[in-house]
Parts: sequence; C-alpha cells; structure tokens
Amino acid sequence: MSNSVESPSVVEHAKARIINDAPHYRSVPVALRYEPGGDADAVRCVFPGGTEWAFRRELLEAGLRAPARGGPVAVWPCGRAQVIVEFHSPDGVSVIQFDARPLVRFLHRTREGAVAPATRV
Repeated sequence: MSNSVESPSVVEHAKARIINDAPHYRSVPVALRYEPGGDADAVRCVFPGGTEWAFRRELLEAGLRAPARGGPVAVWPCGRAQVIVEFHSPDGVSVIQFDARPLVRFLHRTREGAVAPATRV
C-alpha cells in the first residue's frame, strides 16, 4: 500500500476573446489546467479543437501585474480588469484577451493544490 496522496487537478473554465483584425472579437471557451502531480510549475490553456499551450505558472502570475515573457508566451495586464496572453508559433501569433478574475481565481486554486499533502491543515 502506498502512502503517497495524489494532488487533484485544478481546472478553471474561462471565456477568452481572440484578438485579430476582424471588426468583432470572437469569444471561445478555454480550460485552464494545472496538474500538480505532473509538472508542478506548468499551467495549460486548452482551446476548442484540442490546441493546448503549456507555460510556467509564475509567468501567468507575473503577467497579471506587469508585462512578462517566457519563451513563446507573453502575458501582460490590459487595464484594470483584463489580461492579454500572446502565443508565438511557427504558424504565427495568437493574441487572446481574458478577464483577469478567472485567472486570479485559477492561480489561487493552483497555489492551494501545490501545498504538499503533508503540510495541509
């Protein structure tokens, strides 16, 4: 019998707006995922159709307050209530706008999930 306790995944559903040259922005559902049993430093944005981007949780945290970049992902605040996440790939750049509130809630839940089971109260 194993004494290890597997930490549960954290999933937060959010709406995001794809920013492009079109006159109207298109909203899409995004699943924000954190798997503490896997790479405890990574968060994932999963888009419709299965497109998934993984990047450091600290990048998302820093980008809520000031522009931050890590490899092909950049995050920065946009006003007081929104956040821009920019994904670079060989196919181009995707610019996504989120309301900050679900991102903050998600990060709070990931910090709770990152606490080692032995230290939980």
